[in-house]
Amino acid sequence: MKDMNRITLDPAVMGGKPCIRGLRVTVGMVIGLLAVGRSRDEILKAYPYLEPEDIDQALAYAAWRVEEREVSLPVA
Repeated sequence: MKDMNRITLDPAVMGGKPCIRGLRVTVGMVIGLLAVGRSRDEILKAYPYLEPEDIDQALAYAAWRVEEREVSLPVA
């Protein structure tokens, strides 16, 4: 997860979900808004404390997570 300095994971914020810069805005919410057709400008207008780079990193983080594989370890 190289250069993801805007994505934070804190158990005390939004239950530990990946958030934008420690704000109560999750990566999932940003991706969900894009998925239903909201434009970047609409998102930035609705959430004026977000920056264009936040949306870029939310997309990059989501792409990284989709490619990540979980491997089950054998039970001893």
